[in-house]
Amino acid sequence: MAERAGGREPPAAAGRALPAAPHKGEGEGELWPEPVSLEIPAVAPGRRRERRSGLAMAGAAERFPGSLGTAAGAAADPENSLLEAAKATPRRSSIIKDPSNQKCGRKKTVSFSSMPSEKKISSASDCISFMQAGCELKKVRPNSRIYNRFFTLDPDLQALRWEPSKKDLDKAKLDISAVKDIRLGKNTETFRNNGLADQISEDCAFSVIHGENYESLDLVANSADVANIWVSGLRYLVSRSKQPLDLMENSQNTPRFVWLKTVFEAADVDGNGIMLEDTSVELIKQLNPTLKESKIRLKFKEIQKSKEKLTTRVTKEEFCEAFSELCTRPEVYFLLVQISKNKEYLDANDLMLFLEAEQGVAHITEEMCLDIIRRYELSQEGRLKGFLAIDGFTQYLVSPECDIFDPEHRKVVQDMTQPLSHYYINASHNTYLIEDQFRGPADINGYVRALKMNCRSIELDVCDGPDNEPIICNRNSMTSPLAFRNVIEVINKLAFITSEYPLILCLGNHCSIQQQKVMVQHMKKIFGNKLYTEAPLPSEAYLPSPEKLKMKIIVKGKKLPSDQDLLEGEITDEDEEAEISRRMSEDYVNEPRLIWLCRELSDLVSICKSVPYKDFVVSMKSQNYWEICSFSEAEASRIANEYPEDFVNYNKKFLSRIYPSTMRIDSSNLNPQDFWNCGCQIVAMNYQTPGPMMDLHTGWFLQNGGCGYVLRPSVMRDEVSYFSANTKGIVPGVSPQVLHVKIISGQNFPKPKGACAKGDVIDPYVCIEIHGIPADCAELRTKTVQQNSDNPIFDESFEFQINLPELAMIRFVVLDDDYIGDEFIGQYTIPLECLQPGYRHIPLRSFVGDIMEHVTLFVHIAITNRSGGGKAQKRSLSVRIGKKGSEYTMLRNTSLKIIDDIFKLAVHPLREATDMRENMQNAIVSVKELCGLPPIASLKQCILTLSSRLINSDNIPSATVYMKDTFPYLEPLGTMPDVQKKLMAAYDLMIQESRFLIETADTIHDKIVQCQKAGMEFHEELHNLGAKEGLKGRKLSKAIESFAWNITVLKGQGDLLKNAKNEAIENMKQIQLACLSCGLSKTGSGNVDAKSKRCLEAIEEKDTGDENGRL
Repeated sequence: MAERAGGREPPAAAGRALPAAPHKGEGEGELWPEPVSLEIPAVAPGRRRERRSGLAMAGAAERFPGSLGTAAGAAADPENSLLEAAKATPRRSSIIKDPSNQKCGRKKTVSFSSMPSEKKISSASDCISFMQAGCELKKVRPNSRIYNRFFTLDPDLQALRWEPSKKDLDKAKLDISAVKDIRLGKNTETFRNNGLADQISEDCAFSVIHGENYESLDLVANSADVANIWVSGLRYLVSRSKQPLDLMENSQNTPRFVWLKTVFEAADVDGNGIMLEDTSVELIKQLNPTLKESKIRLKFKEIQKSKEKLTTRVTKEEFCEAFSELCTRPEVYFLLVQISKNKEYLDANDLMLFLEAEQGVAHITEEMCLDIIRRYELSQEGRLKGFLAIDGFTQYLVSPECDIFDPEHRKVVQDMTQPLSHYYINASHNTYLIEDQFRGPADINGYVRALKMNCRSIELDVCDGPDNEPIICNRNSMTSPLAFRNVIEVINKLAFITSEYPLILCLGNHCSIQQQKVMVQHMKKIFGNKLYTEAPLPSEAYLPSPEKLKMKIIVKGKKLPSDQDLLEGEITDEDEEAEISRRMSEDYVNEPRLIWLCRELSDLVSICKSVPYKDFVVSMKSQNYWEICSFSEAEASRIANEYPEDFVNYNKKFLSRIYPSTMRIDSSNLNPQDFWNCGCQIVAMNYQTPGPMMDLHTGWFLQNGGCGYVLRPSVMRDEVSYFSANTKGIVPGVSPQVLHVKIISGQNFPKPKGACAKGDVIDPYVCIEIHGIPADCAELRTKTVQQNSDNPIFDESFEFQINLPELAMIRFVVLDDDYIGDEFIGQYTIPLECLQPGYRHIPLRSFVGDIMEHVTLFVHIAITNRSGGGKAQKRSLSVRIGKKGSEYTMLRNTSLKIIDDIFKLAVHPLREATDMRENMQNAIVSVKELCGLPPIASLKQCILTLSSRLINSDNIPSATVYMKDTFPYLEPLGTMPDVQKKLMAAYDLMIQESRFLIETADTIHDKIVQCQKAGMEFHEELHNLGAKEGLKGRKLSKAIESFAWNITVLKGQGDLLKNAKNEAIENMKQIQLACLSCGLSKTGSGNVDAKSKRCLEAIEEKDTGDENGRL
């Protein structure tokens, strides 16, 4: 253990390490006796790897989890390999398919913070005390050298010092009065240009900006919490430089302590200034119900022991001290100090800026902020004076108002007038089961559960029952049959209780003709006019929409031939449940079985007629739009691997239903994401089996109001478009987004339910999984926090590139690294489109999917380069993915000359569109970098920082905003230092690039659209043109595929340009408003304000005009 605490390992084991520092320190002649290295921990072999690899389905040769197990076994018999994998699979492992995307590198790390574990940071005085005691920090130099130095704060709080140094003591220091800014993260030129910056944690780095030329002292702490202490303490000292001792001397008079004294005095009925320990414990539990009684008592004992008290009675000061130490979350305190401009409370203006700039809340007003303060501030003084102290701010952050799930998606927000085949549909398999499919009994609660979970496709396997009454049962066990009539009465009662959109009944008919007629009578009588029996119109090409089918029950099943006037007849049976029995018998022969069907039951089936699948060529030629094919898991996996583009095209028009392998006798679940990637609408899940796959399914259908229908991405709906589920990179016409996730802390983690170890101690860590198309799948994990379940601090940041955001989900999993028997603590799965930006608490769910009270994960979320996708953009976040040259999405050669000539005309406009978008994004990022902000910062934050840089020493702005042709330019007032000139030049470039895009986008967009329309005119003639060019077979198919690719690129790039223009217009409005609020407008002139208002109106008119015009 001592070795690990030292933080050093042999280079071979540690992976990459920084080169040793030379013996001459910092170019100043000082000697440094030992080299400094920043180590990247290697992947720890052994227990952790074994534990997480069990469900690593990526390890199999085949891509889909339909082929779990060994590669050889999968190739030989996918069904048998499924069975073997189901037995061998651990309970809660990783479910990422491609191990190359599991960006490992920190598989087993332990945090050894120098922060005193027995003392929590709960005030600025705590930070300053820590800084005065000092600690080791790494000093980063522009020459890529890094040195260990011991930093302290002077007792008089006037200077920061470090040692050892060859400089004079007076020179190895930095006066607090010279500090201009303190930046958390790697946000200076030194960090950005340092070749070793990638090996430095973003959350441990910070910079002290000082002097008139804004020089930087760049430092790295050994943990994020230590970095936060220095940043918070320095910010406080800089903001209070004239009277730095006030808070230190009057820490007992802060709003929080005044409130706590009031609470104590109200409970102290005798007025003696002391109370029984039992009363104090109960009082603290009332104020913070999440605290354990044993922990509160232990804290009082610590305080009393430190004071060598013999009595257990609690004084007012001891009560306040205990509450502060128990109820202050350091990470929330650091955030409060940061956004309150170094106060220990927020006023309405602070809260407004926080909500606008950080949380992405639009149209926030001061009155709304005061309302939040009134609802969450605990002290009466705070509510009256309009400020939010640490406890009220903590209450607000954990409230539903700061939930990670976007409230807009709690209602139906998608277009519900598209054909039924354009939606993913929430579907259940063997709905009547609540246990495994081989021996489990039928239970009516299976239907109750599924319908209450917004399921829109349920299954009924109906057999002959006694007394001429059909029954629903598990035909593998035939135990506990359910009366068919009772089941459909429950369905009728609950069908539309959670969703008004159509419910599909997948009817497995195994009844005699006589009991089939009884089934029909019951359904007609009980469902009445809810049954949808309208005959499909041959003149139509697509299924009706969910909107048109509201409150309708659709029966899926077999039909008698319409061209024969039969009262009953033989049809082929698709008996999935009997498949397992037949396969396990020795005389199994794969021949279709025939069953009898009566006309009455046949007539109940209208737009979901079951037909067998042969191949895509036959289906595209002869299948009717109202016919649906069911695919076994193994068959669908094979098709998705071999013909991914064809599967997507097939699902644009036809419904396809995927059901789990019959070899999943334990009712384990397939991975629905693999089939959603191919556009399959109805992926049936075993609702009775919780686990990672069911988490994905439940999380996916939380969006769109939980109505059970989710609109597929347009690239999977458009008649002429190209999309492959096996896409390894950028999707044509879709702008990649970057998801930035910071895992800050956890709250009240329970011990894993299946753990065998005694005691309540756990070692938690967090895994972040991205699910979507293969190119997006990834998994990263945090360090392990030792023995902390109440408030473990992780403070780690991660980035993921998302190529198809509309199909992406993020899954947060909390696990115990010191487990015996079970490691699972909690999880939460959410579609990327439903994420809210900013600081958010995630309510963790248990293994069976229930919300666990007070168990949360505190995170920060930002998404950059967001491109709408049907969701209003909360804030404009532009960031370049890399500093390399532009990457253009290339058009493909179709080998059809007349069409290729048309597409050639689009090459130059496409390059122009890409250049304009990237130039604007790069210009914005350059301004953020010069302001010392990360790319995820909002423009309002950027302008606030910029304005502070343009204020002279006498507090007068050195520049002012003026409107030129409705664009907000900055005009210098007198001479400027070089630092300000550089900043002004970057700002001007940002405005120029934005203006150029706004003024030019229409013309470029028109050219792209014209080429798209001209190409589409030849869509119906592709086969004839191919024949003239001598193309046939594979060459013709390739030409048609290239044509679809080009159309997709043109449509997508046109949409991206439209979004970029809207973003630029919104940016100009944000910038002008921010400049006005920051005082960068000319003072003493009402005309200026009036002119600015007119310019804002002009920008809004330009925006509205574009929406109604070509864009």
